[in-house]
Amino acid sequence: MPPVAGNKGQGPLTLVVRGLDALTIAFNVIGTMLIVALMVLIGADVAGRGLFNAPISGVPELVTLSIVVIVFLQIPQTMRAGRLTRSDAILEAVRSRAPRAALAMEILFDLTAIAVVAIILHATWPLFLKSWERNTFVGAVGDFTAPVWPVKLVIMIGAAMLILQFARRAIANLARILGAIDNTPREETP
Repeated sequence: MPPVAGNKGQGPLTLVVRGLDALTIAFNVIGTMLIVALMVLIGADVAGRGLFNAPISGVPELVTLSIVVIVFLQIPQTMRAGRLTRSDAILEAVRSRAPRAALAMEILFDLTAIAVVAIILHATWPLFLKSWERNTFVGAVGDFTAPVWPVKLVIMIGAAMLILQFARRAIANLARILGAIDNTPREETP
């Protein structure tokens, strides 16, 4: 979100936005490193099965858990970069005729997204507590086990960060409607 006109970009809101962006980028990098680690693990498992008839225990379970973790680590950055999948044909038609109405539609979209993600966050909280208290795991005892609670925790953190990114964009669009910041379209930076 660009700084509000007259603000040199040094206010507390700017620091919060920069912190959110840094955390979002850090989570995205962690997600990318997890993808690379999974690729190496899957390759080693395939090689172990094919060459030595000795698969690595727990690879299917780790892949299953990691896919969810990767999504929630990387979706806030996807949203921040403006690459979240959506159909915007109607929005573009409205934008060409009534830019402020298009911004209002964007705000409505962001608020709806916040509500949906908040439902996910709210629904995940008891699942996290249950998996933490009961020490729920996947796998087979004696072969391979992995706790489930870290996945639930990442889902909640990723959902919270996604809510903050949607709120950030809604606030920026509201500022554009009110004329506090430049109304021209801009490219999102990854």
